[in-house]
Amino acid sequence: MAETLPPDRNKSAGNNRGGKSGKVADFRYKRPPQPDTRAKGTNGDARRSGRPAPKNAARTRPDLADIGAIRGAANGEAYAALDLGTNNCRLLIARPSGRDFTVIDAFSRVVKLGEGLATSGRLSDAAMDRTLAALTICADKLQRRNVRLARSVATEACRRASNGPEFIERVRRETGIALDIISAEEEARLAVLGCHILLESGDGPAVIFDIGGGSTELVLLEPGGGEGNRVPRILDWQSVPWGVVSLTDTVGRGEDSEAARIARFARMREMVAESFAPFAGRVAKAAEHPDIRLLGTSGTVTTLASLYLELPSYDRKAVDGLIVPAVEMRGISARLSVMTPYERATLPCIGQDRADLVVAGCAILEAILDLWPARRLGVADRGIREGILRSIMAAERQSERSLKALHKQRGNGRPAR
Repeated sequence: MAETLPPDRNKSAGNNRGGKSGKVADFRYKRPPQPDTRAKGTNGDARRSGRPAPKNAARTRPDLADIGAIRGAANGEAYAALDLGTNNCRLLIARPSGRDFTVIDAFSRVVKLGEGLATSGRLSDAAMDRTLAALTICADKLQRRNVRLARSVATEACRRASNGPEFIERVRRETGIALDIISAEEEARLAVLGCHILLESGDGPAVIFDIGGGSTELVLLEPGGGEGNRVPRILDWQSVPWGVVSLTDTVGRGEDSEAARIARFARMREMVAESFAPFAGRVAKAAEHPDIRLLGTSGTVTTLASLYLELPSYDRKAVDGLIVPAVEMRGISARLSVMTPYERATLPCIGQDRADLVVAGCAILEAILDLWPARRLGVADRGIREGILRSIMAAERQSERSLKALHKQRGNGRPAR
């Protein structure tokens, strides 16, 4: 896994409220206390081990008692990654398969947690209730799937909301899920870790971007980085507080006429470009390379890729890993920006949920293509959740190596350090 965090060159880009973003996860899923009528010993690893679940940091010195836990992964136990964003709640449950993993369950729901946040500064009661309903489903899946190690993260909406910490505590109390409000730096790192393998081959520098509901992360990678399984080195990064929800809420939804829609789209692009300006200045020289590469992970790019392929319904296998000419993506973006909300809602792969947000995503995408004018755009239907799973797996492998070394040391009669 990549141990290099993006350099924090733009502290003002986004509010890193919470900042609890440990590099390695060891968050053991534990349901809240249940009535005594329930059978004991059904609560997963936390009960079997007889130890309370760790809070927010991995142990630095593994204990021999952990050997059984590590071996448990080979006995059908699973890892899980939950990503609570500004617009979506997504869960992925997987079992190790060599150095990769096999997905055994997944869940995704549009919860619109950040709806109205840009204007009120708070998470609304309705948005929190929608999100809790989705997280309750996730909690049930975690229990049924014998999940031993899980990491659950919350991003921009909970970072920005004044009542974000209170909501996190409510989630823990009502569902047993301990959400970690990660920083923008960690969000960018996990996105790279989760999707870099889909970068187009080439010798030039690359940018990976993640258009979320409440923020957008841009990451500059080393020239030639991303080949094979090796995680590329991060050279620069920026997070801006514009995602499809926050930008839509800030600019407004006035689309009564074509002229109004054109003006609205132009305003969105202008606001995003202004926020990207510091990063654009820093990467201008790298953008002159003739072989620059670009990879996007978000609902915006997967939706536009679906329209490019003229799919009747969304097909992850067709979209994930697709390479699309940038000019084609710009053309689709331009057409969507002048359509009415009703016209957008009738298009396959957009529907009512995305109809009012996809235009903001298009504005962000075009601003990215302006500052990093790659000829082609790679599309990834993977990101933070996959990055979390790879982080957990790498940490487990490291723990197992440490335990084997400790066993060997003790077997030779040498004192453990």
